[in-house]
Amino acid sequence: MAINSIPAFQANDLSGTYTALRELSSADIVTKAKELLSERFDRGEAISSPKESADYLVSQLASLEHEVFSVLFLDNRHRVISFDRMFTGTIDGASVHPREVVKRALQHNAAAVILTHNHPSGIPEPSRADISLTRRLTDALALVDVRVLDHIVVGGAETASFAERGLL
Repeated sequence: MAINSIPAFQANDLSGTYTALRELSSADIVTKAKELLSERFDRGEAISSPKESADYLVSQLASLEHEVFSVLFLDNRHRVISFDRMFTGTIDGASVHPREVVKRALQHNAAAVILTHNHPSGIPEPSRADISLTRRLTDALALVDVRVLDHIVVGGAETASFAERGLL
């Protein structure tokens, strides 16, 4: 029997813990973490803290080698409706069109959003262009009563939150 056919983890549903059933690689652990975070957010659970959203966004964007601008669409109780990768760019930028973000927010009937994109350089420091774009998106979404809760820049395992920095 091949080692990959042996399940990596066994779940204990009562305690919420997992037991390793075989030796695990870092790729096994990352894959399982992505699955768990995706399942949690795909079920429409509420985002209860900035750290929770940042952890999820790191799992989705940190390993990408090109810039991707995405939006986490939320209902009025901040439960996840959808996580959409909307624009893909190069290693140092992506063209983002506010009209398309507004259209998608209306299609999802979202009440709020968390904007996000990655910096493939691994440094999550927001640029002037990031700040300007966030203001344009916040203004455009406000016209249709959709609140921007945060814009999180992912750089490797690190994040920068516009809300925590007072940029929103």
